[in-house]
Amino acid sequence: MTTETDTSAIQDLFAAYASGFDDFDADAIADLFAYPVVIWQFDRGNMFEDDEDLLENIEALLKVLESEGVVQSEYEVQALSVSGPTALASVSWSQQRADGEVALAFTCHYHLVNIEGEWLIASIFNENV
Repeated sequence: MTTETDTSAIQDLFAAYASGFDDFDADAIADLFAYPVVIWQFDRGNMFEDDEDLLENIEALLKVLESEGVVQSEYEVQALSVSGPTALASVSWSQQRADGEVALAFTCHYHLVNIEGEWLIASIFNENV
């Protein structure tokens, strides 16, 4: 059952995640993950053992966003299901350039875990569209 407290904390997680991308802050992004984490992109799963392992991937992604001129990330939680210390969330993202043009739009599905009262990302599946 999803509680208002869980929903609020999960919204805060995604707000911090979006801010990390907007600030091009790889460390802040990496701090939002539970390790090891599995990220599925382009029909391939990659496991990252720790934040140091994931930072290389995040930094490469930030370079792509920079080359696309992305300055703002907006998200909308499309679906959220919480069961005890775990949650599943489907989130639509829109990453925009300074002129408001959408550079990238996609949906990701997240498996979240609550560790000692903090919601963290345990797995991501990037939907190919």
